[in-house]
Amino acid sequence: MLYTTPVLDADDHRVLQEIQAMRGRLRHLLRAQPRWTGQLRRNLTARAIAGSNTIEGYAATVDDVEALLTGEEPLETADRTRVELEGYQRAMTYIQALADAGDGFRYDAGLLNGLHFMMQGHHLDKRPGRWRDGPVYVTSPDDPLVAAYTAPPAEDVPALMGELIDWLNDGDLDAPVHVRASMAHLNLVNVHPWKDGNGRMSRALSTLVFAREAVMPPEFSSVEEWLGRGQNTYGYYRVLQQVGGPHWSPERDTHAWIRFCLEAHHRQAQQAQRRTDLLARAWIHLGEEAARDGLDERVVFALLPAFWGSKVRRTVYQRDAELSDQQAIRDIRELVRRGWLTAHGQARARTYAAGPRMAPAQEAVRQSVEPYAEPYGPRG
Repeated sequence: MLYTTPVLDADDHRVLQEIQAMRGRLRHLLRAQPRWTGQLRRNLTARAIAGSNTIEGYAATVDDVEALLTGEEPLETADRTRVELEGYQRAMTYIQALADAGDGFRYDAGLLNGLHFMMQGHHLDKRPGRWRDGPVYVTSPDDPLVAAYTAPPAEDVPALMGELIDWLNDGDLDAPVHVRASMAHLNLVNVHPWKDGNGRMSRALSTLVFAREAVMPPEFSSVEEWLGRGQNTYGYYRVLQQVGGPHWSPERDTHAWIRFCLEAHHRQAQQAQRRTDLLARAWIHLGEEAARDGLDERVVFALLPAFWGSKVRRTVYQRDAELSDQQAIRDIRELVRRGWLTAHGQARARTYAAGPRMAPAQEAVRQSVEPYAEPYGPRG
């Protein structure tokens, strides 16, 4: 028996409708294939990877994760964290590819164990890609010596995972995808089928459920960035403990978990919509400013990451704008000379950040931004 999908109340259905409306607006904009979509998708993927690994104690900047995604060297991340990020990146890349795997796609133990090996293959002592062969405990975030949750015995794992796989293929198919993804997450993290990496795999499975719906690119549906922020991480652990109980207890009410996840999706959808709207306006505004300076519109590929606070690398700009070495070097030098970018570091470690001319542009684009709405807050 697994933890079961709860009955949704009126507020849950309202929040779901609002999430779907926001996703619908995003889909409409992304269908137009604006030129900056690739940069945004890469940034969102980096934020999801950084967020999920931060929850597990492997903190890295979004800039360094983006560097890994583009084949560049991270500047701040320790080697130990880097291998964790690279493993998660491999699994997420495959999950994104599975979005269009066709109607013949089926969940099975080989797929889940394969994804786990992509994430954890560098820990050969922890049986990557194989069900655990012993007990496992989740320690309390308040006291690492206290077991906050005891997973089911190892001998029960194959049967429980078989039940979960059957459910992934055929269970609750009429439930909203946000609910199915959240229940997949809850059941996998509570079965805890592997010796390590269960939290990241559970969040990745949730993203895979979204990817298979093919409603929109999975990086626009992941809540890993939101979960990775300090107070949200503690809330995540609290609700898992509240709903999961101290040990495998599938008879417990799961409504609090679904509500927590719907709130996360609502907030992440607001954030994704805001970023998309901002970048659409920023592309136009920065392109107009570049034209006034006599610059080609392509330089916006360098200005846009600086606009949202990321580090700019000449080699990444060169790939994004499809330029030669010399073209990219000339453009970056001109942007620095005109005050759009400022250089930091030397030689291969050199990056660029927003220069003094970026602040007025940021203010002009951001002036119409409104506060975020509370998903379950009072309605006027």
